[in-house]
Order: sequence, then C-alpha cells, then structure tokens
Amino acid sequence: MVFRGFNVSSFTGHASRAALVAAVGLALAGCEERRGNAGSYRAYQAIPSDALALMQQKGTDAHKPILIRAFKKEAEFEIWKMRADGEYVHFKTYPMCRWSGQLGPKRREGDRQVPEGFYTITQGQLNPNSAYYLSFNVGYPNAYDKAHGYTGGAIMVHGDCSSAGCFSMTDDQIAEIYAIAREAFGGGQRAIQMQSLPFRMTPENLAKHRFDPNIRFWKQLKEGVDQFEVSKRETKVAICNQRYVFGATPVDASARLDANAQCPVMNEDSQIKTAVAAKQRNDDAKVAELVAGGVKAVKIVYADGGQHPSFANSVTMLSRPEAVASGPTEIQINEQGKPVPAVVQVAAAKAEAARPAAPANSGATTGNPGKPSLEALLERTGAVPPPGKTSVAKAAAPAPTENAASFVATAAPVAAATPEQPFYKRWLGFGGSESAPAASVQPASVPVPPRRQAQTPAKPQASLAKPKTAGTVAGAQPAVPTSLAAYSPASR
Repeated sequence: MVFRGFNVSSFTGHASRAALVAAVGLALAGCEERRGNAGSYRAYQAIPSDALALMQQKGTDAHKPILIRAFKKEAEFEIWKMRADGEYVHFKTYPMCRWSGQLGPKRREGDRQVPEGFYTITQGQLNPNSAYYLSFNVGYPNAYDKAHGYTGGAIMVHGDCSSAGCFSMTDDQIAEIYAIAREAFGGGQRAIQMQSLPFRMTPENLAKHRFDPNIRFWKQLKEGVDQFEVSKRETKVAICNQRYVFGATPVDASARLDANAQCPVMNEDSQIKTAVAAKQRNDDAKVAELVAGGVKAVKIVYADGGQHPSFANSVTMLSRPEAVASGPTEIQINEQGKPVPAVVQVAAAKAEAARPAAPANSGATTGNPGKPSLEALLERTGAVPPPGKTSVAKAAAPAPTENAASFVATAAPVAAATPEQPFYKRWLGFGGSESAPAASVQPASVPVPPRRQAQTPAKPQASLAKPKTAGTVAGAQPAVPTSLAAYSPASR
C-alpha cells in the first residue's frame, strides 16, 4: 500500500510506526481529511481536446513546462505554458470555486488561511487518490514560512468546491489542471512554480490596500511578480535574511542559502533589473496619482473567503455557502489600519464632491512581448512606448530622479505637500527599506514691530522656528490591529 509517497510495507519497528503516524497527521492537518480508492482512473484522464487546441494556438504543447498563478481577491487560477523560445505565455484562467480565510499569509495551523508566497510543486506532490476528486500539494510551508514560524501543512489544490485553507476548484477543472501538470512532468519538468497572491498587483489594488498591515509583505511579493511580468520567464526565487530575493543567484555557486542568515553576494540580470525598476517607478507614480485623486484606503473583510462570481447560485457542493452568500465587505481605514468613523467619512465625501474633477489620463499601452532586448522589456513596463504610441509613464510621470521621495513629490504634488499623506514616505521604500522622514518645514522670518520700553525686563520670546520633535522612530510602522474581528460588522 502506498500512502502519499510512503510504502507502508517498508515501515517496521516502533520508529517506523511513529513515522507513519506523523505522515498520517500531516495528511489530516490540511484539506486531505479523507482518502479515495487507490489507483483511481481520474489521474489518467486525457487533457481535453479543446485545451490541446488552445495550446497549439498559443505556440506550445502538452509537454512544455507550466507555471501557476493564483489570486485570492479575484478568485482566479491561471496556468501559463512555456513556448519554444523559453518564454511563458498565458494559457488559461480558471475561475476559483472556493477559497477560505482572509487576504494575507497563512500563519498557523487551523487558521483556514490560503497561503501567500512563491511555492514549488514536484511530481511527488500530485495525489491521484484524493477523496477531493484529485489534488496536489502546493508546498506550504516553504523556507520563508518556516523562518517566520508559520505552522500548518497539507495545503492543496483540489476539487469538490470545498476549502479549509486550500485552493478549491470544480471536479472538471481539477481534472484538466491535474492532467496538464502530469503531462508537463512527463515532458521533463522537474518543478512547477506557483505564485499565490492576495490580488492582482495593480496600482489600483495597491492604492486601496496601502494601509493594510500586510502591505510590506505584499510589496515584497510584487517584486517577484514584476520579474515574471517583465521577462515572461520563471522568476528565480531565493530566501535569505527572512525575506524573498528575486531574480538573483549567489556569486559563489557553492554558497548555501539560509532563510535565517544574511544573504550572500548575489548576481542579477542587469537588463531585467533595469526593466523591473522602470515598471516599479511607473506603478509607484500611478499609486501616487490615484491616492491624490481620492482613492480611499480600505480593508476587505470576508466571512470566510470567497469564490468567483461566475459560480453564484450554480454550484451544489460548496463548503459554508452562507459565508459567501453576501460577499466581502469593504471598510474604509485610516493610516493606523483602523476603521474610519462614519461621521468622518460623510464629511470627507462632502469635501470630495466640492472638488473640481481632475483631467482623465489616456490608457496605458502594451509593448511587444516577443523581443528579448532591453527595449522590449522596457516596453512591457510602459516606460518605452511601441513605435507611434506615447507611454502613460512618460506623459504623466517625470524622468527618474536620484531621490525616490522627490520623484513622488513631482508626480503627485498635492499628496507630497500634504502632511496627512505620510504613506508615501513608506510606499517608495520598495526594496524593504524605509525612505528618510521629510524635513520639518520652518516658518518664514516675519519682521517684529518695536516693543515699548517696559519697566521690567521682558521675557525672551520663544523662537518662531522651533524645530518639531519627532514622535516616532524614522521608518517605524504604525501600530495596527492583528485581529480581523476588529473590522467585522458582526462577531463571528
């Protein structure tokens, strides 16, 4: 009997029985609560003919490697296929039938959270005998999760539209996805990269979630997303110093990466690095523009995860249907991550209505995805427009400057000049470092009229230019609540 890669007959003695118990405990820890019949025919179903035709149309085939991206907020599951030139092309987007928990990483066993991060799927993680029709393990916890003390396991992509911390699809969907992964492994792929993300890393989403307690982590994941979207090649992932490092490899090939130790000296592809930096500047400028234009910071609260809107009232097998019946709730939050009082929201809405409308910008252009040159990579970021077109980044944002804070101040003068917008001081510390605090503004010197002669000496006047006293440590994050219950309209 084979149990998730373990041959039960090979276990002998007390130590072997203990190992078997541990393996069973791991299986029961996540979504694999029960088992199906061994040798299930489901694992050998062919890829549907329409999917094969789509692969041919995209310039790829069933045996080429794949890459997976999952987006919780949008409840979408993407498969990308490699072409003959080594670049990945978007193959298909599957609406996700069910995911559980809230936006944010998985931190502990039993929190019902779908994990977020970059994960590795090997052939041994395919489970042909799952009771959830078919399934495969995503590889949580990875080295990053372990370095941060996160617990739990057996996080799967599976069928049955039922989730307790997993990515749940319909049975027909998982049959197709499983077959595509199986054939990719059969073609020689050794590991599948899975990018599990809270939402699509658009400026709009980042502007809305700018005060979320997880924003630092999400911006870190965006570095890896940008690497992939610029290069269309699998993102190189390293984990050291308790953070992700993307697009880099150690100069010393024999260097051992330790998730809890300092990173060694790393090599990076200069062309991709330049293109990614340009994309990040464009995205930062767009975020600044959106915030200056009045986009509110929000916290999205779910009763327990969500599902793609296309499944509303059409799926019979669904875990906790009452949790997704009303959909998520958006709560406006302030810089400390706390709900904004209703009276403040009403006053802000009135002030917003009195403001003149800002001129609309033209739409962004897309570049040529086929050229591997630096110019082509920059086109993908919007920094260099295709022939005959004008880039939004060039039209709306200034040329890059040496100081990130001055770049934002130029791109969005209203936001940079307003003390109530300190978010920019943190936002542009994109690599995990914080930008320097803004200098105190000193009042201009004002002539003082002559004083009358007093009988007693006058007390010396306080300086008008008394410097402000810093109330917080430069770069420190504001205190934020850790429990989502603080935002919930009703206790759960």
